[in-house]
Amino acid sequence: MSIDTIIRSRGNDSLTLEEMQRRLPAIFAPQPHVSRSDRYVYVSTEDVMTALMEKGFVPVEARVTRSRDPDRKNYTKHMVRMRLLGETALAVGDTFLEVILRNAHDGTAAYDFMAGLFKLLCLNGMAVDDGTIASVHIRHAGNRDRQIQAVVDGAFQIVEHAPLALEAPKVWPTIELTRDEQMAFAESARTVRFGDKEGNVDTPITAEQLLYVRREADRGTGPNGRSDLWRTFNVVQENTVKGGLHARIQNDRGRWRNMSTREVKSIDGDLKLNRALWQLASEMAKLKAAA
Repeated sequence: MSIDTIIRSRGNDSLTLEEMQRRLPAIFAPQPHVSRSDRYVYVSTEDVMTALMEKGFVPVEARVTRSRDPDRKNYTKHMVRMRLLGETALAVGDTFLEVILRNAHDGTAAYDFMAGLFKLLCLNGMAVDDGTIASVHIRHAGNRDRQIQAVVDGAFQIVEHAPLALEAPKVWPTIELTRDEQMAFAESARTVRFGDKEGNVDTPITAEQLLYVRREADRGTGPNGRSDLWRTFNVVQENTVKGGLHARIQNDRGRWRNMSTREVKSIDGDLKLNRALWQLASEMAKLKAAA
């Protein structure tokens, strides 16, 4: 599995195009990969970012997939997270709405726009499930000018539906979970993170470890040791995505060794995992509302 190269801004700062171009040149490919046919309509990610920046968006995170093919390394799949800053920012507390752009210049991805949330306090980047806000998919075909406009319109389509995504940091803190409910959520997340296609889980990492609180701000304050859904979701999301969980595992010869989980850095892996966790939390919210 390839490990992506990632750069992130700090706090309320943004990334500069110069920094991104220096460290992640695949985002700025001046033309498509030679494998693309004449029917392929090339619109650079730089042009798209520039168009969005003219509307007030700024890039705050970028990552590029490392290609095993040296010929494709400057055209490969990449992802950029952009947000509105200042008075136009869409946020609830320390949680900001972001527009996530995924693209490639070698034909491995079309333009995909998704909604994301970023929790400034703990630097957690989330991806909202399709069921909350429909994603926008734009193929590399048609008229170039219309395609750029479609991309910009797609970003603002996400923004127009921002209240749906921002309901979570408003409502989920009011939903108290018992310890058993937290464990059920963590066990489901454990299956999502470590399970195979059949749902079989073979890892010494426990659901209890996914509920390990790294910051006091995420520690539950409810009665009887209960905690709310928003805190639980953030804790589990950070532990599954950022890794750093330790355990001991025994090999076939009976020897024990230490192991630790790695951060999920791949573009597709990050989006898939975050969307699944969001869906789990959304379903938990529905169950609690119906109870």
